[in-house]
Amino acid sequence: MYLTAIISIILISKLTDSVTAAKSNESIACNDICLTSGCVRAASKILEKMDENIDPCDDFFAFSCNQYNKNTNVPDDKSSVNIFSTINDNLKEQLRTIVTSPIEDNEIESFKNIKKLFKACFNESLIEEQELKPLIDIHNELDGWPVVKGHLWNESKWTWQQSVIDFKNYGFSTNSIFAFTVDIDLKNTSKRIISIDQPYLGLNREYLIEGLDNKVVQAYYSYQVDLAVMYGADHKSAEQQMREVLEFEFLLANISIPKEDRRDFSALYNTMTIKDLNVRYPYNNWLEYFNSLLPDISQVTEDEIINVSVPSFFNALQSLLEQTSKRTLANYIFWRATESSSTYLTKQIKSRKLQYTKVLTGKQQDEPRWKECMNLASDNLPIAVGALYVRKYFQKNSKDIAQEMLEGIRHEFNDILKTVPWMDDSTRTAAQSKMKKMIYNIGYPDELMNDIKLTEFYNLLKINENNFFKSILNVKKFEIDRSFMALNEPFNKSDWRYFSGASVVNAFYDPTKNSIEFPAGILQGHFFSADRPRYLNYGAIGVVIGHEITHLFDDQGSQFDLDGNLVDWWEEETKKAYLEKARCIIEQYGNYTEPNVKLNLNGINTQGENIADNGGVKEAYLAYQKFVAKNGSEKKLPGLKYTQNQLFWISEAQIWCSTYRPESMKLYITVNEHSPGQFRVLGPLSNMKEFSKDFNCPIGSKMNPVHKCEVW
Repeated sequence: MYLTAIISIILISKLTDSVTAAKSNESIACNDICLTSGCVRAASKILEKMDENIDPCDDFFAFSCNQYNKNTNVPDDKSSVNIFSTINDNLKEQLRTIVTSPIEDNEIESFKNIKKLFKACFNESLIEEQELKPLIDIHNELDGWPVVKGHLWNESKWTWQQSVIDFKNYGFSTNSIFAFTVDIDLKNTSKRIISIDQPYLGLNREYLIEGLDNKVVQAYYSYQVDLAVMYGADHKSAEQQMREVLEFEFLLANISIPKEDRRDFSALYNTMTIKDLNVRYPYNNWLEYFNSLLPDISQVTEDEIINVSVPSFFNALQSLLEQTSKRTLANYIFWRATESSSTYLTKQIKSRKLQYTKVLTGKQQDEPRWKECMNLASDNLPIAVGALYVRKYFQKNSKDIAQEMLEGIRHEFNDILKTVPWMDDSTRTAAQSKMKKMIYNIGYPDELMNDIKLTEFYNLLKINENNFFKSILNVKKFEIDRSFMALNEPFNKSDWRYFSGASVVNAFYDPTKNSIEFPAGILQGHFFSADRPRYLNYGAIGVVIGHEITHLFDDQGSQFDLDGNLVDWWEEETKKAYLEKARCIIEQYGNYTEPNVKLNLNGINTQGENIADNGGVKEAYLAYQKFVAKNGSEKKLPGLKYTQNQLFWISEAQIWCSTYRPESMKLYITVNEHSPGQFRVLGPLSNMKEFSKDFNCPIGSKMNPVHKCEVW
């Protein structure tokens, strides 16, 4: 902190000297410098991140971010720090001032619920007083966790189906043995469909398939044993029975398909009736099971069409269930429900989870309690929290400027579609139609200002500020029931409820809606400011906008048509040409090795995000050139020797300034669909001839290789 303060003083001094000199100089050059407070702040923030001793043509990420990475320590309560997390921390501080204020009589119930949930979470003394009783009571009502109950556990009437149903009725996930969801029908997005899929495992499949030789798996097993003991199991018995649980989860992982095989949505679309399902997979009474999970309003018949995402998994599941004892299955389901609750109970339970988290991510301690409770409220009541945030903090002119930028960037992608040489006319016309029909949402929907709409949305939710565990389960059950109740409702792609998580520092593309979304939370900080030159905004939020637009035509988005339906609308030769372009990206990123943990990136899993990164920066840059052509050249920043175009690239690179703990970086590369920050700079910019021109990078330099990849 002390070092950071010194650096800030030096930077401000440098900028102050620059401003003073500029003001005293009456030359024409002086008129080219922006001296507003917004420009001075922006220049200071840029300078404190970059390292001008590094050749930008050698490593532009280090050039742009080296000082940030050197001077940013990862706090004990984090596994990484980046620009996104810093803005998110500031946003949570803003929200904290709202949710900790007293509940007012005239507040709508939705806002009272946020404050009640936060207060219940923050009341640690009451949580400690109740100990583990809230969850133990549920265990006992469901005939007990076998590893805890020992020989008194009675398996005669127990079935895994009824156990999943019982836990669901309390608010727990239904996705332990396999995933059960009500989703959008990918081939007819006007309606919803029941979907069953391989399960969400307790630990990522990529770790589990390595077995106990992997130290993360070892830590996971130790955590399983200790958690069972903390709920009353004998230690020796827990070691044996939880080892059997782990072996069962190994087998679940082995019959699940890897991420690489889940990028083709057509392969994940396999419909049949429930009657057919009973014939193919007779180890479950599917009609009875589904109707036990679904509310009365959503009951189905054996003629209901469902989607089986991974038939091979359900083929193999039968023998796995037959060879696994009821005790092991019960222990597994109870383990998953119990572990998912560890965040909501005593400090002792949370401390034990932290031991495991240290091995997985490197995080050394839990967040401050207020931040943990604020995150919990935001994650579980996103629409209500978003409404609170935009009503107090969001500036409407930010939305107007961002919308203007979006239109310009959208226009650039349309121009790319018109001229890309490898696309035939039929596919080109379909792509242009998809772009034209794209829905976009910036900031927040107007309904967040409507108390009646918010009240109607949350009218079935009850929060008790004196019972945290019950309240959080109520929220979980509310969301499950809301999802399942929607089965027979028509799907409205522009429904305001889908775009209401306004207090989120992120952006999204949804292929089934053909929509992009930029929540209010990201329109701030490094990403956006109305009081600084547009080249900084185009280099930051503009690149994000371009990224999301390009997702319409990445390897996954391109599988959906203008209405969001899973349709093959590409002519065969154009598809081949596209896949060849994508292969270049796959190979480029697959050859990158993260230097600290010595792991290669997964070029297949990250290809969609990499294609979007490359397209996004190109579209934003070209859109900025059009802005300048129309509005004239903008002024430069004080204290910086860089041109406006160069500052665009620096602004883009500094989006991705980030530092990770080694464990977190390993986890990120192993499971994340995004490339680590440095490669989100090095990859796209080394493919851009405009970047090399602006920085005079010689051909053959690291940032200007002879061979470049380009999809869009």
